[in-house]
Amino acid sequence: MSDKTTFVGEADGAPSMRTVVVASSAGTAFEWYDFFIFGALASIISRNFFAGLTETAGLVAALALFGAGFAFRPLGALIFGRMGDLVGRKAAFLVTVTLMGGATLAIGFLPTYAQAGLVGPALLILLRILQGLALGGEYGGAAIYVAEHAPAHRRGEHTSWIQASAAFGLIGALAVILVTRRILGEEAFAAWGWRVPFLLSAGLLAVSIFMRLKLAESPSFARLKAAGEQTKAPFAEAFGQWPNLKIVLLVLFAFMSAQGAVWYTTFFYVQIFLERFLKVEPATVNTLMICATLASAPLYVMFAWLSDRVGRKWVMWFGMTLALVAFFPGFKALTLAANPALAEAQAATPVMVFADPADCALQFDPIGRTQFASACDIAKTSLANAGVSYENLAAPPGAGAEVRIGQTVVVSADGSRLDAASLKTVRAQVDGQIRQALADNGYPAVADPARTNLPAVFGILMIFVVAATALYGPMAAALVELFPTRIRYTAMSLPYHIGTGWVGGFVPFSAFAIVTATGNIYSGLWYPVIFTAISVVVCLFLPETKGKPLD
Repeated sequence: MSDKTTFVGEADGAPSMRTVVVASSAGTAFEWYDFFIFGALASIISRNFFAGLTETAGLVAALALFGAGFAFRPLGALIFGRMGDLVGRKAAFLVTVTLMGGATLAIGFLPTYAQAGLVGPALLILLRILQGLALGGEYGGAAIYVAEHAPAHRRGEHTSWIQASAAFGLIGALAVILVTRRILGEEAFAAWGWRVPFLLSAGLLAVSIFMRLKLAESPSFARLKAAGEQTKAPFAEAFGQWPNLKIVLLVLFAFMSAQGAVWYTTFFYVQIFLERFLKVEPATVNTLMICATLASAPLYVMFAWLSDRVGRKWVMWFGMTLALVAFFPGFKALTLAANPALAEAQAATPVMVFADPADCALQFDPIGRTQFASACDIAKTSLANAGVSYENLAAPPGAGAEVRIGQTVVVSADGSRLDAASLKTVRAQVDGQIRQALADNGYPAVADPARTNLPAVFGILMIFVVAATALYGPMAAALVELFPTRIRYTAMSLPYHIGTGWVGGFVPFSAFAIVTATGNIYSGLWYPVIFTAISVVVCLFLPETKGKPLD
């Protein structure tokens, strides 16, 4: 990457292209680090802040809170997009990095549920909302800033470093968590060591602010402002005029929905799947994801470089199509490679739940208020906690519920008329019987490291990684090229953060909830598959923008 590239209209002393890319990408990487450590620590967060819930409800609540940060990203996109189009790109992403770093640092000091009751979870929710708002303004500003400096024939290559910054942020988050876990041990890490990755953001915040203060305004916006042509009403112009709104909607359905679904399935839901359902050791999962994420970083740049030559549209279409055809067979192959004993047990002795359908509720509870006290619910809750697939079979009306595992039958108990203490005792008894029956029929409590085929697991993960990077690598350049300079920050940020925030951010929560509702550990994949399929079709109508002048 040459740092001698200059642009028409730049003043002497303006930052080099290398400085622009490094400062923008590093700041974005630090913000992704801040955001990702929460997702990577979802299980521990659930134990510390949702201790009053059952195991499954606590994890679902933590995943929902992870998604809540994403839910507020479109609002952040509107707030900071407007700032970026009215005031300037630099001011907007200086504010976002400060807000993100401050909120993340504060999470490291929060009291847990055991220390302060509901105050801890309430403050955690507030800080996650602030993180979501900050990240909603970050990506658009960084991508636009780099693209508006870059030469047209290398715009994909230069902006790909913004895309790769997500990988660097995730690598940093996973690496810090892994090292802290190894140094402190699992018990100390779960008790208090989880705070360390959050507290380290103080140093990252200082570095981010220092680097971004060195930057000047982007040439395109500076020229627009000098001519007095910047928008006075970015919302009305971006979303109230059909030609612009049409592009916003096309972007959302042509590739942003797929990007959210594919990327967060690849780098987040797969962690939940390996750890929760396949019983792989958390440290092993962290190591695998660090390796996969390291391998992803150059792929973003490679696919973006390729898009500078063959076009953005078809490179992105290849990525989403690969994910569409790979997810179901790939996740089933992960089971065979990571925990063959589980695959063998599921094939030899499938688990069946016989119960009156009227006695069974959907098995997810985001707010932890449902008791799940019927005989059917108690049985299914136990199986969901064990992470085991099961088949639902209807029993006659009024019949009790039972779990059949091979020749073993466990009769569940109805706790709907019991007080809280008695219900807890009954649940524990049924759960113990079911877990013993699972063990007796070959269902492993944990994946056997001696039988885990780590190279095969990594190879399967890399198929997903190739799909995600081919889709995401050229995306920043495509987004910037599709919108005019006057409303670029506002118009591109909203569909980006709806796709990544609402579709992508809720992948772990939605997929896990679908699994616990249906009893099939693969059924959660329908969530990302449906969104990706929509984009595979709509992307065919997307115009090619490679090399398009930004002004």
